[in-house]
Amino acid sequence: MEAAASASSPMLVLLALSVALLVFHIGLQGVLSTRELGSAWNAGPRDGGREPTGKLAGRAGRASANFRETYPGFVALALALAIAGDPAGWGLAGAWLWFIARLVYLPLYLAGIPYIRSIVWLVALVGLAVMAGVVIF
Repeated sequence: MEAAASASSPMLVLLALSVALLVFHIGLQGVLSTRELGSAWNAGPRDGGREPTGKLAGRAGRASANFRETYPGFVALALALAIAGDPAGWGLAGAWLWFIARLVYLPLYLAGIPYIRSIVWLVALVGLAVMAGVVIF
């Protein structure tokens, strides 16, 4: 595979966007926790085991943890599809489905919206299943 061709792969672009979403999750969690616990807590070693108790900071932390549960699978499948050369097929559609669902999931979680949030999580899982199906078959 030619270096220029792989660098412009839509799957690699989507992978880069997913890293931006990961960084956003981590940053949001950090900002909300720091707002609640203070900058000394954030800058310190956090040995005391203090955790944010506010709803928004807690939800951001749980949403971030939830994102990180499926993220390694997405990265592995995206790289497999990029290597296999599926630039515009079902694999890319599955990847976009996962990514968009994960974008939608975060504000739903922060707002505390049940059921719809779970459905959106399942949509993201379907995206991963589509990607895996393309890799396997």
